[in-house]
Amino acid sequence: MRTKTNIIICPGGAYNHLSRREGEPVARTFRDMGFEAEVLKYRVREAGDAPLGLEPVRQLSAAVAEKKKINPGVPVFVCGFSAGGHLAATLGVHWRTLGLSRPDGLILCYPVITAEEGLCNAESLENIVGERERDFFSLEKHVTPDTPPTFLWHTASDESVPVENSLMFAAALRRAGVPFELHIYPFGKHGLSLATEEVAQPENGRFPDGHVAGWIRECGEWIGQL
Repeated sequence: MRTKTNIIICPGGAYNHLSRREGEPVARTFRDMGFEAEVLKYRVREAGDAPLGLEPVRQLSAAVAEKKKINPGVPVFVCGFSAGGHLAATLGVHWRTLGLSRPDGLILCYPVITAEEGLCNAESLENIVGERERDFFSLEKHVTPDTPPTFLWHTASDESVPVENSLMFAAALRRAGVPFELHIYPFGKHGLSLATEEVAQPENGRFPDGHVAGWIRECGEWIGQL
């Protein structure tokens, strides 16, 4: 039996919508594996709104704090996809400087990480960068030994969020001495989610892939090791 663990899931969607494919299906799969899991419906940028700034990360921090209050001593992990991965990683690297709640682990699925030109996902950064400098949201620059242990996965053929995002974050974790596990799959379009039949989108080039679908089993084993 797995140790009881809470997982808060942040779907992707470039900070302007929340992908249903990266929400409840993922939470249900984690629950079937024996974890507690729920989806965070964080605020996204509506047309005409100012950039979101720190509002989403404060929402995520509040959700982590609430879980820790309800179940003291039970680990709380945050799992994010694409822009949701950026949100999870933002809390992971900036929790101390912002006075927020620290998660016990990060699960980053093809995450937006860097603000570097040519490697960033411009749409996501445009929707989040507000009163802070752009470099504040280039998360590979802010990893410290206080960053939580991290599980990352990406596909090498991702054209929307280049695989360098995960590679740069993993390299920063290595330099800081933070435990991590990194999986790079050779093929697959951005946004595969579970990479199962349930979440497939053949019309958008997102097909079931049994090899990539193994990420969540590997993630469960990684949590167990921690």
